[in-house]
Amino acid sequence: MRRFRMAVSFLFRWGAAALPALSVPAVAPPAPARAEAPAGAPVLEVPVRCRIGAECFVQNYVDADPGPGAQDFACGRLTYDGHKGTDFRLTNLEAMRRGVAVVAAAPGTVTRVRDGMEDVSIRQSGGAPAGREAGNAVVVDHGQGWETQYSHLRRGSVAVKPGDRVEAGTPLAEIGLSGNTEFPHVDFGIRHDGRTIDPYRGTEAGSGPAPACATDGGSAPVPPGTLWSPQARQTLAYRPSALLGAGLAPGTPKAEVARDGGYDRDRLPAATPTLGVWAELMGGRQGDRVTLEVTGPDGRRLTRSEGAVPRPLVAVFFGTEVKKPDPGPWAPGPYRVTVTLRHGDDTVVREERRVELR
Repeated sequence: MRRFRMAVSFLFRWGAAALPALSVPAVAPPAPARAEAPAGAPVLEVPVRCRIGAECFVQNYVDADPGPGAQDFACGRLTYDGHKGTDFRLTNLEAMRRGVAVVAAAPGTVTRVRDGMEDVSIRQSGGAPAGREAGNAVVVDHGQGWETQYSHLRRGSVAVKPGDRVEAGTPLAEIGLSGNTEFPHVDFGIRHDGRTIDPYRGTEAGSGPAPACATDGGSAPVPPGTLWSPQARQTLAYRPSALLGAGLAPGTPKAEVARDGGYDRDRLPAATPTLGVWAELMGGRQGDRVTLEVTGPDGRRLTRSEGAVPRPLVAVFFGTEVKKPDPGPWAPGPYRVTVTLRHGDDTVVREERRVELR
């Protein structure tokens, strides 16, 4: 079995900042979950129009660790120190360019908006100006001191203005890459009287100890006291790891091309001189093993390569070349790419992608 010539890239963990005139205190972990949501709290629907777990993923949750470390509500690592929101991410920039709607999570009135900031990764920009880390954003007031904020929106997509009345599901803007961020997503935050609330637990960040869990970041239901609606609870069930993308590439795979959507295709020419296989995953833990397998149209395995997650990362990219079994063009037909992520003896992700060569 071959080891990867591995490309690994970690994504900086930047969070959203408030719009001007909005005071947001530092985040600390929430108190133990209550059996019911706080009185007067809005019932939240999913704030994006995409298929969770297929077209978009929850990348980061509110930090629930009281100290300098980081832990999400399920005792997993899908967060970073001091994170105040819930990040709904897209798989690549091409998905962002196609347009994915951000919608109001509950009825309310728009109070503040910002648009016009460029969609550019902090790797290129070096970071947003002070006070504009949230990028393009919308704030909605839900009454009784409750408000939601939607940050890192796509430039030119904000479709509401202050004073507009919205209902749950009303389009506000589109997922973007503005402000202090490195991947296309919307940072969804909710506050009560200016205090950050974890929507999964319905409690104030910083008001108690970190949650105690029997498992280490495994699959977990949404806890009692959540602000999410019953339907949203099912849609937003916790996923500790996920496959963001995988497939074949015309040449040696490169992380920056995959993240731009350059390999987002299900057909390639059989005359392609060199084939590569690639995968990008989120939620990998240090030491997790990733295996890529490619099977040809005749059922013969062409390659099986393995690599290890070097350290906890927002997302990790693996890529290697596929050895051609015979001279001449690649055999036409369907090729199967199988991606497996293992944590110790447990298989946490196993998915297939098919690419046709013609």
